Amino acid sequence: MDMSSSLEGLRSLLGVNSSAPAATPARTNTPTPESSPFSDLATLSSAGSQVSASAAGDGVRMDKVASIQAALAAGTYNVPASAVASRVIDSMLGSR
Repeated sequence: MDMSSSLEGLRSLLGVNSSAPAATPARTNTPTPESSPFSDLATLSSAGSQVSASAAGDGVRMDKVASIQAALAAGTYNVPASAVASRVIDSMLGSR
């Protein structure tokens, strides 16, 4: 496989001028989001910690969870379609 022709094809596909050498951005030890187009930014929410805190709370009936898990594993867990539809409609309407 000829790498030069593959690179030329990629350059033409991307619209990059093949006669000009590609400039590599200079990296500093402390890039700022305004000065560097290659900076990453991550925003974390507290949703994950809230879910884990609520699962560890007193409101979880572990016996009920265990029985549902066993029924799911055995393939015998059934939920009436009318109950699902009712809960979906209640959720959409904002009532509980």
